[in-house]
Amino acid sequence: MTLSRRQALALSSVLATGAVLPTALPAGAAVPSGPAPDGTSAVPAPAPDGAAAPPAGPVPPAEGHTLWYDRPATNWEREALPLGSGDLGVKVFGGVATEQLQLNEKSLWTGGPGSKEGYDHGNWPAPRPGALDEVRRIIDAQGSMDPDEVSRRLGNPTYSTPAGIVPGFGNYQNFGSLVLDFPGAPAAPQAYRRHLDLNNALAGVSYRDAAGITFTREYFASHPARAVVGRLTADRPGQISFTLRIDPAQPGATTTAKDGRITVKGALADNGLRYEGQVQVVTRGGTRTESGGRITVTGADSAVLVLSAGTDYADRHPTYRGADPHGRVESAVTRAAAQPYERVRAAHIADHRRLYDRVRLDIGQRMPADVPTDKLLAGYKADPKSPADRALETLFFRYGRYLLIASSRPGSLLPANLQGVWNNSNTPPWNADYHTNINIQMNYWPAEIANLAETAEPYHALVDALRPPGRRTAREMFGTPEGWVVHQNTNPYGYTGVHDWSTSFWMPEANGWLVQQMYEHYLFGRDRTYLRTRAYPVMKEAARFWLANLHTDPRDGTLVVSPSYSPEQGEFTAGASISQQIVFDLLTNTAEASEVLGIDRELRSQLKETLRKLDPGLRIGKWGQLQEWKTDVDDPANTHRHVSHLFALHPGRQIEPGTKFAEAAKVSLTARGDGGTGWSKAWKINFWALLGDGDHAAKMLGEQLKSSTLPNLWDTHPPFQIDGNFGATAGIAEMLLQSRHGTVQVLPALPSAWAAKGSYDGLRARGGFTVGVDWQEGRPTEIRITSTAGGTAKVRHPALAGRVKVVRGGGGSVTYAAKDGVLVVPTRAGETYRIRP
Repeated sequence: MTLSRRQALALSSVLATGAVLPTALPAGAAVPSGPAPDGTSAVPAPAPDGAAAPPAGPVPPAEGHTLWYDRPATNWEREALPLGSGDLGVKVFGGVATEQLQLNEKSLWTGGPGSKEGYDHGNWPAPRPGALDEVRRIIDAQGSMDPDEVSRRLGNPTYSTPAGIVPGFGNYQNFGSLVLDFPGAPAAPQAYRRHLDLNNALAGVSYRDAAGITFTREYFASHPARAVVGRLTADRPGQISFTLRIDPAQPGATTTAKDGRITVKGALADNGLRYEGQVQVVTRGGTRTESGGRITVTGADSAVLVLSAGTDYADRHPTYRGADPHGRVESAVTRAAAQPYERVRAAHIADHRRLYDRVRLDIGQRMPADVPTDKLLAGYKADPKSPADRALETLFFRYGRYLLIASSRPGSLLPANLQGVWNNSNTPPWNADYHTNINIQMNYWPAEIANLAETAEPYHALVDALRPPGRRTAREMFGTPEGWVVHQNTNPYGYTGVHDWSTSFWMPEANGWLVQQMYEHYLFGRDRTYLRTRAYPVMKEAARFWLANLHTDPRDGTLVVSPSYSPEQGEFTAGASISQQIVFDLLTNTAEASEVLGIDRELRSQLKETLRKLDPGLRIGKWGQLQEWKTDVDDPANTHRHVSHLFALHPGRQIEPGTKFAEAAKVSLTARGDGGTGWSKAWKINFWALLGDGDHAAKMLGEQLKSSTLPNLWDTHPPFQIDGNFGATAGIAEMLLQSRHGTVQVLPALPSAWAAKGSYDGLRARGGFTVGVDWQEGRPTEIRITSTAGGTAKVRHPALAGRVKVVRGGGGSVTYAAKDGVLVVPTRAGETYRIRP
């Protein structure tokens, strides 16, 4: 690709004068009020939503919001630092002689239509008349069935090649690496620092050479610019020299360099998916040459790198193909490169902070200034009196919110996968796919409560896009003319069928778990238009599938899911607890949504009648446990990482605190122990928080940090899975605020280690409320409720049983009702209410 004469002149003009080109910034980006040539400060206009725009020019990393290290990264998984724009992912290594920026584009996937292996969405290649009914008959007769036998009858054969779980399933791909080689780099740099500033979504590297020259690199992945941008500077002129190349990870890619731009493009050998990446180098001073697909810069004062990438993937069934990526990649790079670095940077920071700044958390933390993050993690003791330990816990919470912003944004083609958006392999663990038996759902647990609702838009889109292929799977595998279904794994190409990994292939109730999060989006935001046009149609079709596929259990006449499997352990049975609880949740939510919208009265009646006949999946066993299966066969010595039969406690809302079932859930959870993988420990943080045991929730957070967190604070299964980061972030929020059962419960599970003094602002509660709390000695001193939808706020805490003052906005008193520690406060949309015990 070459710059047109007009583009080249525009770039030259910017470099010479610093003038702002009349190129429109993306919607919502901050616009400087004056020229800002490279190396000078711009003055951005106010950020969206009235938030203060961050200062232009160097932004010192915010205390308590920064991961930092005193050496370069040598390991992608454990040490390199992540940046992301939603669709683009970058891992920064920070090497001195050689810098590596490992790159991802989220839609670069093998498999799907056009795959050499063939692709049919995981459906059976030929009809199997009666196969499902026969499995049900055997389970009715025997009580259970071996997973291998069920898989033989109902699964699809896998391929032993690394190309995918089954023919055409595919893998998330590594795009490649941007590599910079620095001639004459110091072998022993002084004052080395590598950091990731969560507050501004900036990564940086700095060091000093033997001559006393300080070199600085700064990188960011801009959602508004749809580009990765970096700048290399030194505190003396003429010191920036390097050779830049792109090392593509895909065989057959072509690489060219011309006019300061490297272009890499190709098509995946597996499915023909076209991809392209471009990087433009803009220098101030020095010389720039191109040769052999590389760019060499010598003696520059500074250099700016602008990279974008894309594919021709589209989330449209059945082809999953769209336009060639060339035009939009070229446009993104040219537009960003033609603007002053500070302008692009200011727009990026304003866009990021519009989301990131919504939540503030203080649990008594104090970040030690001289301790790198890896050493802070290594020294973590979960000491109740240690402000440094509180600082790590707070940083971990902030990091989870940062990672969700970086890996899932409105307009992203796909949601965050098992690794978010970051992947350095063409055969990543578990394909870096979308596991629907908890993992993709856990990715989005923080979206609502941690005030990042917009980040869930790609999740909603993926679930919606599963309907067309899911309808076919429902017809061909279940003989169901209505509704849609998906099983345990899916991909960007609408995979709704099965494979044959016997302990993790069958989970048709995953459709209910997936749509639960869409209904939660409504419960938190109270947007009826969203409910009517987006969530309810998907929920209704999933519910219709189960109205047609529930099975009458000959043991007691209740309706059950059959065959049913509790994830990754035991036998196939009828009516495993998680299956029943998910279907109960789905039918209940769909009936509620129908009533809210005032539509489908006949369907609503059918749902309620089915709920009366449905086995609810709640039974208390012989040792006081909540049973995992309908038959009381739970082993009290079982410490399996899945605790799936507690779905009704979290993320469901079938079990209320203080009930006999909550106590039985506690017995089960205690028996399972505090071990497990990273995501399992994260789930247990949430469980203990919902049980009101803040100290045990904090213990699980400590266990996750001490044994399931890598030096770069990524969660590890092992290997790396990002769901544990997101699950822990949600769990910390649930310790501070809960709203599942009709009240806004503040400080429901505050750990004693956090109780002395603290505060938070910006967490969200169901009903359309944003909440802040100040506390001392475990008791709230002020509660702030901002109502976004109007309606009545029912606020719960034992401290509210006494005398209380409720003030609206600027100071006007509010009439409220009070009973048993619950305040009933009528609210108006847009107003804030302060409650002071």
